[in-house]
Amino acid sequence: MILQPLVPVDGALPGPVLTEIAALYSTNHAFFELSGDFPDPNRITVEQVAEALAGELAHDSAEVLLARSAGRLVGLAATLAQAPADDDPDPWIGLLLIDATAHREGYGRAVATLIEDRFRAAGRTGVRIAVLDDNPEALAFWQSQGYVPLRRAEDRERGRACTVLRKPLEAP
Repeated sequence: MILQPLVPVDGALPGPVLTEIAALYSTNHAFFELSGDFPDPNRITVEQVAEALAGELAHDSAEVLLARSAGRLVGLAATLAQAPADDDPDPWIGLLLIDATAHREGYGRAVATLIEDRFRAAGRTGVRIAVLDDNPEALAFWQSQGYVPLRRAEDRERGRACTVLRKPLEAP
């Protein structure tokens, strides 16, 4: 598995890659029903995905990473190297999305580990994620990866109830 940063070309995302990402998003309609990120989670368009990705990349320290296995796009992660809050020293995983047709095949765990390794290599000592409270499967996944709940909060984008979790990153 490899992680590749998504890099806009002349301010735009390459069409074929964007189409591939939109197909990945479309497999996850159940998650997007919970999140409310798209008006119709069963009909996510390329344009909507382009707008969502532009929003992710608008943050100064944001990175969108594409996860590929045997050339196939199996996942996407959005990260923030610097948290928006000044009193938060940790980087964040803002989104981890795995192709729903490949859930429970180990891709989520592999991508999370690669992200943690990237942050560890950059000298970071922990990483955080906020999980929507009405997504118990995601909460169970992150806790199984060693993330520990810190507090309850509302997300910055839509005020949705969530649990903030943190995992310490020890030196290799």
